[in-house]
Amino acid sequence: VAPVIAGKERRIQGVIHGSSSSGQTVFVEPLETVQLNNDLVRLRDEELREVHRILREWTERLREHAPEVSATLHAVGALEFLFAKADYALDFQCCVPVLRETREIKLNAARHPLLANLFRRQRKRVVPVSVELNATVRMLLISGPNTGGKTVALKTIGLLALMTHAGLPVPAAEAEFPLFDNILADIGDHQSIEASLSSFSAHVVAVKGMLDEATSESLVLIDELGRATDPDEGGALGVVVLETFHRRGAFTLASTHLTAMKVFGASTEGVLNASMGFDESTLQPTYVLRLGAPGKSAGLDIASRLGIDAWMIDAARGRMSNTERDVAAFVAKLSERVASLDAERETLATERKAIEERERSLEQTWERKYQSKIQELERQARELSQAFESRAQAEIGELSEKARAKIAKTKREFREAVESVVVTAKPSVGQSQPQRKLVEGVRVQLKGVRQPATVRRILPNGIIEVDAGFLKMQVPESDIEDVLTAAEAAVKRAPVSFKGATVEGTIRELNLIGQRAEEACDQVDKLLDNAALAQLDKIRIVHGHGMGILKRAIAELLRDNPHVSRFYPAPPEMGGTGATIVELK
Repeated sequence: VAPVIAGKERRIQGVIHGSSSSGQTVFVEPLETVQLNNDLVRLRDEELREVHRILREWTERLREHAPEVSATLHAVGALEFLFAKADYALDFQCCVPVLRETREIKLNAARHPLLANLFRRQRKRVVPVSVELNATVRMLLISGPNTGGKTVALKTIGLLALMTHAGLPVPAAEAEFPLFDNILADIGDHQSIEASLSSFSAHVVAVKGMLDEATSESLVLIDELGRATDPDEGGALGVVVLETFHRRGAFTLASTHLTAMKVFGASTEGVLNASMGFDESTLQPTYVLRLGAPGKSAGLDIASRLGIDAWMIDAARGRMSNTERDVAAFVAKLSERVASLDAERETLATERKAIEERERSLEQTWERKYQSKIQELERQARELSQAFESRAQAEIGELSEKARAKIAKTKREFREAVESVVVTAKPSVGQSQPQRKLVEGVRVQLKGVRQPATVRRILPNGIIEVDAGFLKMQVPESDIEDVLTAAEAAVKRAPVSFKGATVEGTIRELNLIGQRAEEACDQVDKLLDNAALAQLDKIRIVHGHGMGILKRAIAELLRDNPHVSRFYPAPPEMGGTGATIVELK
């Protein structure tokens, strides 16, 4: 629309839709925009129809997958429930409760969820509840001051039991419940004008229903049992009700102010008294649940704290009977005694903790001393080891000198034996010897060399190049004592007698059958040294079969010996696997 001054609206062809509150302005829709508005309305209608068509079409498509959509919906719901439980557990510092077949209720530092949520917003701390019941003690009677937390304790235990059965985490440090077939509770005032029920009658009706349903697998919670009637009658009725639940074996938790029920709890096996704490100096409840003794109601003290005149409080105490005052005084002293014992227990726990810490400190001190002593012993052991190593090296040096002397002695004996054989093999002095020609390839005897040498080349100026064993050398012709024939050269290598073995040609044999491995290895070691000095090609070691111990020990020795080129089992005609052939370098 266009705003037009009143009286000028005829200058614009259009539709008047209204005027201002003062009547000075009229609002005119020009005819040029009417069709545009009509088109806009039509297009909006078409758009809505198209949206509706698309939604119907997609609805039909989704309807074909209704089972999958439903399953997905349930899965997402289950996941959402799990995540919600996890978030709740983290937010309220919960634990995962345990359901056991054993008949036991165990709560450590339990908190009511609603109270925890309220106090968290107020930045206050909830006083937790700890309770432990088992197959022997199945009933707990809670007494103590009004507004002291008895009802909250009952609600906390009942609610956490329900949460455990529902698979929810519970706000507690530790929680353990049996599997209950029913959780029965009478908490609060159920009076009803319409049902013609007073507080007491409503209470009795609720208790009767619980008595009808309770079994040995039930959890029963009763707040202020025997209330709203004469204390003597209410106490007597309450005791009978508790005895009934006790005989059935149900787990029962009840709160009361009645003396008769406190006496029942103190004198009945399987029933445990408990009380909510009360500070006598401030006349304030502490909300701490203490097991083992009943508590006093402290009704007059709380009334005084709430503002009732002192003379009225004194008058009320004066109207109490001697028995009531004595019982109240006894319960008060008992509560003080329990508080004192709790304080002593805490002191003992603190002292025990200090002693344990001291013991740990002493253990650490002794551990450090022990480690220091061990390190000192290790240092001394290293020094002794180094001294032993030095002495052992010195002893080994001395033994090496002795070994070298022994080898030299063996060489002399071998040389003397060879020379004696050579002398025996030489012809006598008077015997005529034909002159032999010195040519390449003949065997000659050199001065000071026990083994015949082979002439390789005849060099100018009377120099001869010869092979003597492993040695190649050039000697003057004057050093040649004799030119040997093949027979004489063989005589030079005739059998020579050694201790425990014989040398025949190029093979020497040692029989070790029946000897221990240690002794046999010593003899093989000496044999290898003698064979190397004699420049033998092969030796045979006879060790037999047996259990293979001697054979394995000799094989390990041969594997590491520097004189051995290779070794292998003897052929069948030389002993087979009962002997080993050793080829020398």
